[in-house]
Amino acid sequence: MDLPSLGSAIGRIVQLSTSEDESIRKLSHFILSDVSLTQKILRLSNSIAYRSTNGKVVTSITKAIFLLGFETVKTCALAILLVDKILAGKHADFVRLELVHSLMASMLCQELVKQSQFHHVEEVAIAALFKNMGRLLLAAYEPDKYQQIMQSARTQKQSPEQAARKLFAFDLNDFTETILEKWNIPASIIQTIKNKPAGTLSPAKNKQEWIQQAAEFSDTAAHLPISNTPESLALKEKVLNRFGRALNLDMSKLDALLERATEETTALRVNINLFPEALDSSGSTYQQQVESEEKAKDDILAELALTDQDTADIQITQRHPSGKPYNSVELLLSAIQDVTEIIASGNYKLSDLILLILEYYYNSLGFRFITLCLRDTKKNQYRARTSFGKNSSELQKAFHFPITPSVDLFYLAMEKDTDLLISNAKSPKVVEMLPQWHLSLLSDARSFIVLPLVLNKKAVGFIYGDREFDAPEQTPHEETRLIKMLKSQLLIILNAK
Repeated sequence: MDLPSLGSAIGRIVQLSTSEDESIRKLSHFILSDVSLTQKILRLSNSIAYRSTNGKVVTSITKAIFLLGFETVKTCALAILLVDKILAGKHADFVRLELVHSLMASMLCQELVKQSQFHHVEEVAIAALFKNMGRLLLAAYEPDKYQQIMQSARTQKQSPEQAARKLFAFDLNDFTETILEKWNIPASIIQTIKNKPAGTLSPAKNKQEWIQQAAEFSDTAAHLPISNTPESLALKEKVLNRFGRALNLDMSKLDALLERATEETTALRVNINLFPEALDSSGSTYQQQVESEEKAKDDILAELALTDQDTADIQITQRHPSGKPYNSVELLLSAIQDVTEIIASGNYKLSDLILLILEYYYNSLGFRFITLCLRDTKKNQYRARTSFGKNSSELQKAFHFPITPSVDLFYLAMEKDTDLLISNAKSPKVVEMLPQWHLSLLSDARSFIVLPLVLNKKAVGFIYGDREFDAPEQTPHEETRLIKMLKSQLLIILNAK
């Protein structure tokens, strides 16, 4: 396992903030750069536990973020990275125990957030995910010591942290903090993984204290079984004695939290293939969830029958040499239906929906880069505002040019409100009409599209998408109509902002 590489990837995800418009784009790009991660996130978003009420299959990472929520996708991506990078070797059973515990704790925190009195506390799910990182890495690298610590903790009825200090004079909490610091995890999150003093906790006075309480609760409650046997009821009462008043929990609320978190954890485990081998692990959460997990496996098969949409219609099965999918019409139609539903709901951020529309164009037409370029009157420029695809961050920074009218293709398209599809960007008549900025910045573009955005007879910008190959294939009438229709939806939301 390459810990530095893992830490770098984890650090980049953790530092993404929902308060920044760029965060969804960056998270989408990070996920899309890893084929395995992309497949697992999409599979999760289409699972029984997470699927949208309309039953439509999700094929876009941005749409998955819309449906699941930014923090849910971010946390799941972190969990998948941990599973993919750490779950290996002959001692995988011990590692799996800790990974399942981390997932359950994180899902419990995500449920707690929904009833929190504090705003913007979503990072608690990440704090819970990392709280047992010391034990997790110990299981991966020092399995013998890990086994001794856990055995001592069970027989002596003490915490693993207490057992580690007694057996090896080793502080698991300090080890966890050291690892997270090396991974550049924000100090605000590291501070929340420390436990509060023993005893009954009082309601938190601030957000940081609530996150600390919630992370400790979730780490403790992740061990609890769903059943209500006399033994399990005694364990739950012990947890409620410490956390009940602070987190406004009683037995019924605790059971509801455990049930929902177990369902979500199981869905995630099914979709990332995190299942236990035959192992004697009395007291572990996942061993008590076998029936639930078997049901989740059956649900994977049931999903095909439950959806009313033919999944073959929205999968890219074959492409033209240019990169454009053969079934671009079906992909565009599905995109338009999705955007229509989102607009009708009114539950969206403008920047997020713009990015989603660009991603739909990108996937449906096989572009390597696509951007929304808008008029910036303060700088007297047209500037790329949102982009998607290969090297999008670098290209977006350099994608700007003066508003001063010209006779090149871009100005003419906006002046005449004419959509342009250039199948061979290197043909003499096209090169003659290209501005210098395009020839310099996008010299390798071999085919591209320009969709002017005109509101009230005034050009506000355009959509630009290109490929690295010629596109001699024909553009059917229906495809053209759908391209224009998706552009009209973008104009609607721009006009309504």
